[in-house]
Amino acid sequence: MKKTHKFPEGFLWGGATAANQIEGGYKEGNKGLNVADVLPGGKARYDILTKPGFDFEIKPDQYYPNHEAIDFYHRYKEDIALFAEMGFKAFRMSIAWTRIFPNGDELEPNEEGLAFYDRVLDELDKHGIEPIVTISHYEMPLHLVKEYGGWRNRKVVTFFDKYSRTILNRYKDKVKYWMTFNEINSALVMPINGLGFSIENDEDRYQPTFQAYHHQLVASAMAVKACHEIIPSSQIGCMILFAPVYPFDSNPENVLHALKEEQVFNYFCGDVQIRGEYPSFMNRYFKEHRIQLEIEEGDLELLKEGTVDYVGFSYYMSRTEKKEKADDDASEGNIIGGVRNPFLNVSDWGWEIDPVGLRISLNKLYDRYQIPLFVVENGLGAYDQLENDGSINDDYRIDYLGEHIKAMGEAIEDGVSLMGYTSWGCIDMVSMSTGEFSKRYGYIYVDKHDDGSGSLERKRKKSFYWYKEVIETNGQKL
Repeated sequence: MKKTHKFPEGFLWGGATAANQIEGGYKEGNKGLNVADVLPGGKARYDILTKPGFDFEIKPDQYYPNHEAIDFYHRYKEDIALFAEMGFKAFRMSIAWTRIFPNGDELEPNEEGLAFYDRVLDELDKHGIEPIVTISHYEMPLHLVKEYGGWRNRKVVTFFDKYSRTILNRYKDKVKYWMTFNEINSALVMPINGLGFSIENDEDRYQPTFQAYHHQLVASAMAVKACHEIIPSSQIGCMILFAPVYPFDSNPENVLHALKEEQVFNYFCGDVQIRGEYPSFMNRYFKEHRIQLEIEEGDLELLKEGTVDYVGFSYYMSRTEKKEKADDDASEGNIIGGVRNPFLNVSDWGWEIDPVGLRISLNKLYDRYQIPLFVVENGLGAYDQLENDGSINDDYRIDYLGEHIKAMGEAIEDGVSLMGYTSWGCIDMVSMSTGEFSKRYGYIYVDKHDDGSGSLERKRKKSFYWYKEVIETNGQKL
């Protein structure tokens, strides 16, 4: 007998996107430039995001795919209608900071940007789709990067507070669910996206990274407090890139190494945002890396007061670690490192596929925090083939998502409180890590290619109809 899983009534099924990866219109409506606007497309992008020395300049000989993206800026009504056809209960989106404050430090917001999101939110409401809004999703104003040094600078806390309060007040009657910073912990790997600066070749990366984190964590707590004050009925969460860390074997040295890696990467930011204080395991880490945080009076009290209501997290892969790595151990495709896990298959981009790891993640997070969880990103980036008859038969995506949804069902049976599931890239868009269009995640195919060509026509994939049935049956039919 085939097992079915019971998902709670009101479970928030839907999809997730980011403004910089779908909107385009990068100079329209008085929008300012952000970090994503200066990242060229292609596999070299990952090196830019992770290595020193990026100059944050647009160059005439480079292609910048985020400038047009998939043109959601002009096509949002068409796209939201397709989401509604699938039966979405929720749509995770982000607001582009530079549409609201083009430079980030203006005294007054940009009305054209505010009005654009009014229209998007009204369109979602028309179709009965609940918006889940991320306040900051990898699109820091470029002016704040160049003039202030990104989140290194304490002044950015004030600018972010003004921005977050502006949108909370503007959309208080339209948005119930919020998150502060997307994948906040990812800056340990990709500081450009999350913290708005590139580590210089000759500087120690730890001090500036964790000082910037302190500023960001304070800003997150301020946004949480503001959200609770402005929208008393709201729920606001953090958002963590979560990848459970497995020891390569039962060697206690490898078990301990995996534990320490998991503490810093998976739990540091979450502990501060959920428990309201720096975890004790960071004391030794700060000491060993000679990190001395500048903490202003009132910061620690603010962190305690600004704790989140739920844990949003992305899950794409697990990570396997051992203390002493050989050159041939590396797991090349896994974006957060580790060694190859011999028990797992990989995606077209080398990301290890581990549905059981999602169940493990849900159990670990709920055991630790005991507040509701929300899987706000999960998906398969793959090459899709457009058939002669116009169809896209993405059975591999259906298999991937189905197995991960089963894992969520098992976690709910384990006792985990789970609010919803917004799979990543419900419509094809620009890849964050590589700037490619060919790395497709969506249920909806967009005719757009890595060289910038394409009609932008939307087509329903086989997974579109499959996910529609998943939602209709509240996860019973996979």
